[in-house]
Amino acid sequence: MHILVVEDAPHVRQFLLAGLRAEGHELSPAGDLAEARAALDRGGVEFLIIDRMLPDGDGLDLVRALRREGRRLPTICLTGRDRVDERVEGLRSGVDDYLVKPFSFEELLARIDAVRRRSGVAATLEIGPLDIDPAGRTLLVRGASVELTAREFDLLLVLARHEGQVMSRNRLLDQVWGVQHDPRTNVVDVYVRYLRGKLGAGLIHTVRGVGYVLDPSRRPAEEPEAG
Repeated sequence: MHILVVEDAPHVRQFLLAGLRAEGHELSPAGDLAEARAALDRGGVEFLIIDRMLPDGDGLDLVRALRREGRRLPTICLTGRDRVDERVEGLRSGVDDYLVKPFSFEELLARIDAVRRRSGVAATLEIGPLDIDPAGRTLLVRGASVELTAREFDLLLVLARHEGQVMSRNRLLDQVWGVQHDPRTNVVDVYVRYLRGKLGAGLIHTVRGVGYVLDPSRRPAEEPEAG
């Protein structure tokens, strides 16, 4: 999904960009309303995350303008203002959700999924025989429901959001378990094996010496699989 991130604080903007990029989203950054409008005019933006207090005005003004133009772009407003009347103002301006700083990145991801569902934006990831609903945390394999544990679903979701991209064990360990590096554990290999048992063959492939990739179109590797 192509997300426009409008935030003037460099450290917050980089935090958002890094996290959303790791989730597999296409991103356009902007530091003020003028840059945001230029990005919107270029087209292709599917979701808007916008700060309120920007150097050239209030982010809500842009949201109001978009709504007047009939553009129902799903939008989350970020702000340091936490008064009830200010939150109400934000929601009445046309934003779909209002997140007060500081916030956890996991909460932001959950809010994005919720807004996408409410806005009718397709949130399901369709990959080969898989239909993955991140918001509902459900999985269909060839139309049949398959139950996953929470950790199995988290691992599948990371692989799915990076479809066709080889993910190292360390990167998976970081994004799924929150551990940056642990040479003593084979937990990633164990959970990949669990997933393969539930998804079937030919979906998750081992790239020797690197990690794993979810890619239904990839030919099975000839080398033995790790784990």
